[in-house]
Amino acid sequence: MTTITVKNIPDRTYELLKQLAASHHRSINSEIIYLIEKFTGSAKYSPEEHLFMARKMRDKTRKVIAADEISDAINAGRP
Repeated sequence: MTTITVKNIPDRTYELLKQLAASHHRSINSEIIYLIEKFTGSAKYSPEEHLFMARKMRDKTRKVIAADEISDAINAGRP
């Protein structure tokens, strides 16, 4: 993989990027890579790759959030 350095990022832009990365639970570097891939169209995934990544993320959240907590959150406030 190639490494690049970005210089002279305006403070406001950096702060927004930092907030965006935090809201997606990513590092700033990972957020930059995600944005580059998204806007260049270079991150096209096959359905199999997409399912693999979704299952991997689901496995991560199972360790943090119990199934009954998810069900309670879904049903909260419903009649």
